Amino acid sequence: MEHINLVETFSEFKEFKNIDRETMMRIIEDIFRHMLAKRFGSDENFDIIVNIDKGDLEIWRNREIVEDNDLEDENTQIALSDAIKIEPDFEVGEEVSEEMKLADFGRREILTIRQNLISKIQEYEKDNIYRIYKDKIGEIVTGEVYQVWKKEVLILDDEYIELLLPKSEQIPSDFYRKGDNIRAVVSRVEMKNNSPVIILSRTSPIFLERLFEAEVPEVFDGLITIKKIVRVPGERAKIAVESYDDRIDPVGACVGMKGSRIHGIVRELKNENIDVINFTNNPSLYITRALSPAKMTSIKIDEANKRAEVYMKPDQVSLAIGKGGFNIKLAGKLTGYEIDVYRDTDTDNEDVDIQEFSDEIDQWIIDELKSIGCDTAKSVLDISVEDLVTRTDLEIETINEVVRIIKAEFE
Repeated sequence: MEHINLVETFSEFKEFKNIDRETMMRIIEDIFRHMLAKRFGSDENFDIIVNIDKGDLEIWRNREIVEDNDLEDENTQIALSDAIKIEPDFEVGEEVSEEMKLADFGRREILTIRQNLISKIQEYEKDNIYRIYKDKIGEIVTGEVYQVWKKEVLILDDEYIELLLPKSEQIPSDFYRKGDNIRAVVSRVEMKNNSPVIILSRTSPIFLERLFEAEVPEVFDGLITIKKIVRVPGERAKIAVESYDDRIDPVGACVGMKGSRIHGIVRELKNENIDVINFTNNPSLYITRALSPAKMTSIKIDEANKRAEVYMKPDQVSLAIGKGGFNIKLAGKLTGYEIDVYRDTDTDNEDVDIQEFSDEIDQWIIDELKSIGCDTAKSVLDISVEDLVTRTDLEIETINEVVRIIKAEFE
């Protein structure tokens, strides 16, 4: 019965895919040697042979033959009178190898051994998973969604190892169902309650960097260097690249012919808008490129306080700030400067896009003005209040308030 239980245990061990055969045999041998040392005081005179495939375990006890009166240690020595019962030709000084049966240990010891083996194997597998994924930090892995919860998604890799993608590491527009395939970067690996916890991320700048390495051979080969990446996941990202080979255009190589290389990355990131710019050590030029697609007229840099005052035409201000302020926010993070944008008022004749007043004038009013061709501030002021009332569906009080706001811009 005890032998059968041990065979079943061996078959269970085969299910642990992350443990190689030699390691498993060593663990089994160590467990038995510990038991032998505990029972006999030493395990040095024992040979243990393990055959996992067959579920076989052989334990041989080696003892030196001594005269009956000279017997001092029954573990390492055997009396001549007992030895000749095994083999009549034995003589003093020879060594006797005697096989010990598992039944000799008793049922309780067999059960203890079995429990210790399972515990040790599981412990080793957890440590092995921890080591494997610790080495994978910063690498992209692919897995299948197994369970979707409110705060995280459980993913299984090819070896059925559990990976976690927290809500905070998901792109806001990400939506997953069981069975979906997912790509993410290994962010960190922790041990909690003696079990490895593997955290993935799709919001990390490293994830975007690895995607570029996968899509752009020049980046993978080191011909193009990614200097810095900043992101608002799912909205916008800016990436500064540099090439030490003058023959390679780093921005063109990253974008690809007609955007062929970057399109796959954009799709993976749920249509995140990606700006690729040339890195430079010139702060003014770097900030100018970082604020793309907006164009500036002048810039003042306070190097000591890491601040930059940028002046641009009124119609460029909204482009510089960007939707939700993401463009200027990311430009600041990319360059390391606090950027302040100002309208260039050097010329009195500059007009302003009517959309620039969206923070003071309701959008539906702006749309009504645009419908009659008034898409700039001065085009509104060029028409009398009475004509504006006649040509639009707006009340005279509303028109007067719009005119007041626009006039204040030019005063």
